[in-house]
Amino acid sequence: MDTTSYSLLKTLENNPSLSQRDLAKRLGVSLGKVNFCLNALIDKGCLKVDNFRNSGNKLAYVYLLTPHGVEQKARMTVEFLQIKIQEYERLRIEIAEMRRETEQIVRNLP
Repeated sequence: MDTTSYSLLKTLENNPSLSQRDLAKRLGVSLGKVNFCLNALIDKGCLKVDNFRNSGNKLAYVYLLTPHGVEQKARMTVEFLQIKIQEYERLRIEIAEMRRETEQIVRNLP
């Protein structure tokens, strides 16, 4: 799963008028990556783009999730959650092993 695409859908659902530059800053990725991912989401039918004029009299865009985009975001949320649960379980096991090793080291100290 592409976490940038998921993050874009999640962010744009509540903030559809963010600029690509603002999205890049929020997500901690390059402007080019945001542009590439947005275009891919548009091509897949997950987003539609509408133009509007903002207060600075510049043409701006609003990115709206389509019904397909909402459905895709829901699927990605489930996948993301499954991945995070697996990561959590691996970390939980690793932490338990490290605790046991540390306790053994501490017991063997002079």
